[in-house]
Amino acid sequence: MDHFSLAGSPLEVERQLDGWLRDDADAARLVVTTSGSTGAPKQVVLSQAAVRASVRASAAALGGTGPWVLALPAGYVAGIQVIARSLLAGHPPTRYDEGGWPDGTGWFTSLVPTQLVRILRSPEETAALARAHTVLLGGGPIDPGLRARASAAGIRVVATYGAAETAGGCVYDGLPLDGVAVAIDSDGRIRIAGPTLFDGYLDDPVLTASTLVDGWYRTSDAGRIDEDGRLQVLGRLDDMVVSGGVNVPAAVVARRLREHPDLGSDRAAVEVLGVPDPEWGMRVVAFVAPIEADGVSASAAVPSLEALRDWVAAAHPRSWAVRQVVVLEEMPLLENGKPDRQALRTMAEGAS
Repeated sequence: MDHFSLAGSPLEVERQLDGWLRDDADAARLVVTTSGSTGAPKQVVLSQAAVRASVRASAAALGGTGPWVLALPAGYVAGIQVIARSLLAGHPPTRYDEGGWPDGTGWFTSLVPTQLVRILRSPEETAALARAHTVLLGGGPIDPGLRARASAAGIRVVATYGAAETAGGCVYDGLPLDGVAVAIDSDGRIRIAGPTLFDGYLDDPVLTASTLVDGWYRTSDAGRIDEDGRLQVLGRLDDMVVSGGVNVPAAVVARRLREHPDLGSDRAAVEVLGVPDPEWGMRVVAFVAPIEADGVSASAAVPSLEALRDWVAAAHPRSWAVRQVVVLEEMPLLENGKPDRQALRTMAEGAS
């Protein structure tokens, strides 16, 4: 089976996708590169059937379809799906960078949390986004306060979970899309099955065999199913930091820090990682990028290390508390809007 990758400007990517989606069922497989936010990027092979299944299931979950606005990089799976959904609905996608948000109503878009935080700072942008039918929000943890502010502004947000390996988001607001199955392994790992799954990794049969097992995609994320049957993503399995012999769930610590009155999504971007340490083996590090308010730097409002340790310890074991705080001018991001975790680790090592 032939393979191809998308290349060029968003318009060129759109033309390539349009041609591919018009091809027959035996069309060449699409190769999508992952973001590489936690390591080397992978080459994910997607069939046309998987992409189409994702588009159909997304439309069913959202209760409609229509024109989409591309505000994400066109070459990654989230941007590819924006283009594909719009094309298969019979509408050329609108590119945000060429004209902003449409004047009309009933359109759709997909964002990452960082983008939504910035939009909500602008009354004009906020009012424009409220005209959308739905805003899909994925690519990382979503602060409940951020979602609440969007809802109060009249913006319909749907939180998505997925990966390039699942042809994009396949769980909406905790519920699997039609045809998608979600299970939790004994070690807490999330597994996904269904028609949106990838074929494998290009030229990497070993990784494919360890990731696609008996028709299930074994993710790198930990999760649980709550009493309402909704998936809760707890963070990456490799986010478990063994510090001083104690297992510290970095994602849970980060979530707690984001609940601090001075560190909400309207005040700062926060990430937590483990960094090698000669004493602790790994030390838990908080990265905080304050958001400017009215042109005045908010750096002075970042709580002290001891204050943040006490804040974490008030809700969790004190052994989970961060041992270092790195204050940044801005959070380093990858092209697709996700935090650049490799860059963060380098910063922490340099600041130690």
